[in-house]
Amino acid sequence: MDVNIRNLFSVELFGFEIWVTQTIFNTWLIMSFLVAIALFLRIKLRKMAEVPQGLQNAVEAVVETSDGFVKSMAGEKVKFVGGWFFTAFLFILVSNLSGITGLRPPTADWATTFALALVTFVLIQVAGIYGQGLGYFKTFFAPVPVFLPINLLGELARPVALSLRLFGNVVAGLIIMTLVYSLVPVFLLIGVPVFLHTYFDLFMGLLQTYVFCALSLAFIGAAAD
Repeated sequence: MDVNIRNLFSVELFGFEIWVTQTIFNTWLIMSFLVAIALFLRIKLRKMAEVPQGLQNAVEAVVETSDGFVKSMAGEKVKFVGGWFFTAFLFILVSNLSGITGLRPPTADWATTFALALVTFVLIQVAGIYGQGLGYFKTFFAPVPVFLPINLLGELARPVALSLRLFGNVVAGLIIMTLVYSLVPVFLLIGVPVFLHTYFDLFMGLLQTYVFCALSLAFIGAAAD
């Protein structure tokens, strides 16, 4: 494991040198994995049975759970964001869990988590306008117009806070695991890392995925009301 983000190779395109880092490569690897699963499920479920069984039943249960989670956190009014957050949940979860396989999680790069949080920021504004119309912008002047700078600062702080929370927890686990592999005697590497991977990659990975999506949906739902 390596705390630093290494550059794997570079590509020259139109006179510009583009660096392909571990984050970029692992991100595309995870996206390819998720797309492959989606294509597999699409092929297997081309003919949907009226009474779902087996794989169809499992997929429908996952989708219904996702829809219910979105509605409970953000409300019925902005259920259109469900598709994005279902995809984001899977991507963040697989990224967090990828540390178990030895990959450097893309979510251990602030550029990745900030990009995800930036989408949340945009969706908050879209949901606010969709739910309240142009009256949404009046909220920035509440309770009195003099609070406009503070309200704007608070709004801009949301994507930063969201991204740093996810990034900080993932990279902290990465640093600890790197220290363990570097300092622990060889004969202890057989058992000790298993328990630490279970906590940092599995438990914390799932928890931070839930926290990121839950907070994002809560902000979006509050803006729409």
